[in-house]
Amino acid sequence: MYNSLVKPLLFQLDAEQAHTAIHKFAQTASRSSMLKALASVIYGYQSPMLNQQLWGLDFGNPMGLAAGFDKNGEIPEIMDAVGFGFVEIGSITGNPSTGNPKPRVFRLPKDHALINRMGLNNDGAKTIIKRLKNKQLSIPLGVNVAKTHDPNIMGDLAIRDYVHSFNEAKKVADYITVNISCPNTSEGKTFEDTAALDELLSALEIREDARLVPTLIKFSSDLTKQELLSLLEVCENHRVHGYVACNTSSGRDRLTTDAKILKKIGRGGLSGSPIAPKSIQVVEWISEATNGQKPIIGVGGIDSFDIALKMILAGADLLQVYTGLIYEGPGLIKSINRQLVQQMKELNISSIHQLVTATTAE
Repeated sequence: MYNSLVKPLLFQLDAEQAHTAIHKFAQTASRSSMLKALASVIYGYQSPMLNQQLWGLDFGNPMGLAAGFDKNGEIPEIMDAVGFGFVEIGSITGNPSTGNPKPRVFRLPKDHALINRMGLNNDGAKTIIKRLKNKQLSIPLGVNVAKTHDPNIMGDLAIRDYVHSFNEAKKVADYITVNISCPNTSEGKTFEDTAALDELLSALEIREDARLVPTLIKFSSDLTKQELLSLLEVCENHRVHGYVACNTSSGRDRLTTDAKILKKIGRGGLSGSPIAPKSIQVVEWISEATNGQKPIIGVGGIDSFDIALKMILAGADLLQVYTGLIYEGPGLIKSINRQLVQQMKELNISSIHQLVTATTAE
């Protein structure tokens, strides 16, 4: 129904208008027991073979909603109902922000991709966390924190901004993702520098507090292997609990969209199918560098079972989707979960963790 009816209607609107329309309906659905129950019947899929426990949290399936879709924590209940195994809201920032001027989201239908330069628009940490306190979820809730989109907030002020959002997030989050790269702000990758990252993680006191909410670091998809390894060394020294790979890309590789269209769109973060190879590569690098001992959330270009499986085989324990949801609809979650179970049955294994060994042995 999504591809034949809903998607054609949504794609008549510009990308941000369509997102707003979806969001408004999702807010209504989140308040309706009947709509949530209906969504669960249509899209829900459960199997004990998909269960995992990471950071002491129970994940009913590996499919999560990526940060950016629900920036203000307004619709996690309906995402729970449609079958996600976890949701990550945000990015939230210390101060509220309206983001960049519109238009700021663009579809690349030929490439099953998006380019966005939203600019971290959100209601601010205090407001969002207060809203989330009233949410009743049956799945883990992640909160993604970033620096307020303001070029005047740099250095020590930037660190204080992160600490404020981080401390707010701790009040409700099952895990926290620290977003150290955002290509959609004027200052760009402020904390993808080893010295700056070390200072930030010291201020967050991850290493000092064993009771801390599990804290993950989200990397850019544009890092070289050496850049990534240097950042990982800092993270491991601070005993970071896991990683998210990857954020959107500033590059324009692997695109079939006309160059004139891309030039007209201009800057922004590329997401969707074209960045899948980069994301899978970064996941593999992280897994190798950490000897597979740190959980990884793979995100970036997952729009099919094949890509999801490649991400898992590269070392991802959990997966997240956003752009794939725009192009494939909510049925994507059920489809990937079903096919994962089918794959495990064919390999005669009982858990996702056994997939890598079993697939390699074939």
